[in-house]
Amino acid sequence: MFEKILVANRGEIAVRIIRACKELNIRTVAVYSEVDANSMHVQMADEAICIGKAPASESYLRIDRIISAAEIADVDAIHPGYGFLSENAHFAEVCESCNIRFIGPSPRAMSALEDKAVSRALAKKAGVPTPPGSEGVVENEKDALVIAKRIGYPVMIKAVAGGGGRGMRVAHNDISLVKGYHTARTEAEKAFGNSGVYIEKFIENPHHIEFQILGDNKGHIIHLGERDCSVQRRNQKLIEESPSPLLENKFRKLRDKIGKAAVRIAEAARYTNAGTVEFIVDNDGNYYFLEVNKRIQVEHPVTEEVTGIDLVRYQILIAAGEPLQHSQSDIQMKGHAIECRINAEDPFDDFRPSPGRLEMYYQPGGRGVRVDTHAYAGYTIPPTYDSMIGKLITFGKDRREAIDRMSCALGEYMISGIKTTISFQQAIMQDPNFRRGVYSTAFVEQLLGGARRELIEEKT
Repeated sequence: MFEKILVANRGEIAVRIIRACKELNIRTVAVYSEVDANSMHVQMADEAICIGKAPASESYLRIDRIISAAEIADVDAIHPGYGFLSENAHFAEVCESCNIRFIGPSPRAMSALEDKAVSRALAKKAGVPTPPGSEGVVENEKDALVIAKRIGYPVMIKAVAGGGGRGMRVAHNDISLVKGYHTARTEAEKAFGNSGVYIEKFIENPHHIEFQILGDNKGHIIHLGERDCSVQRRNQKLIEESPSPLLENKFRKLRDKIGKAAVRIAEAARYTNAGTVEFIVDNDGNYYFLEVNKRIQVEHPVTEEVTGIDLVRYQILIAAGEPLQHSQSDIQMKGHAIECRINAEDPFDDFRPSPGRLEMYYQPGGRGVRVDTHAYAGYTIPPTYDSMIGKLITFGKDRREAIDRMSCALGEYMISGIKTTISFQQAIMQDPNFRRGVYSTAFVEQLLGGARRELIEEKT
């Protein structure tokens, strides 16, 4: 087992990793930017090293500085968390060349899945359905128009690298396609250093369903069931739950089918460690492969709650050479879990970020309530990074109990000094369609559209 691990991240995921290390009696090293000097992960780690100024390009994305910190602290391994360098195959290779274990998939597996267009080809080879679209990167707007005409509007323009909704645009005609093509490329270049995009058929009002996978270094791969991540704003997840109400209530047989498809894709890439295979499912029960996220996911706690498996602990054990302790038949989902991402944003102003000092911070508790956060009273949410304050997770014997528990917990969550998504998420918990499990990726926009109409009617 490792003696010391460097956590190459910040915020709640850094705190989560440090806790897992403490349970395994592993010492930890935090790296931080100047603006994060008072962050919780810095205070919790056994050692902390500053690696640069606030911009990620001068700190958390600097491979040389992270490796230097790792060598100075004499660590055995690096856990990248999510975002930043977590899916960077070159970073994993550099770690290996420095005899530092990278806690994640192998560079080979990451390279095989790094390009989303290449991932689509891998899925097809594994016999998994993919949305109609381009065979690879679309090099110019002329080719984009030809492809859109062939598969029919609407289409989705997507960056081949990265995630988090960046580099994605929907086009309904030639004009919006040309504009979206160039905008997506520019955004992708800024976010990921790769302007490549591909095009696929846009499935309207789909359900976004993903399967958690685990693979050890012996070639054993299992899935831990699904998460429904359809409640999104601007292609970024806002609420996640497990199991999916769509699969529970309408398409029960799909769970086994999609789960096996996720494992086949992982096997084709010789995947190791934790990862997520994402799909979209339409209202007729057709499913299509989207991509593989080659890291721990923000929403991993809902899977932990319904399976009883500590995913971050498993990541560390697998990286240390331990085999999987579970077979597929061991995995049973019990009860229901929901996660709300508590963000420093104004949901009624197009989710505009609301950085600033937390004048008051009080988080909920009680049976079936979990909070993963790095925030505390007096902490300042910087404008430099993601706006997440923390994640509120509730667990119940069934979906109704989990929703009711979430509604109560959101009511107890008290944050002042900035705007948050809490009130909006409270409204979602009371929405009749959400409570029935009848929603898609268009849910948030439809809900906000209704709220805007009500506001206009009140004013008139």
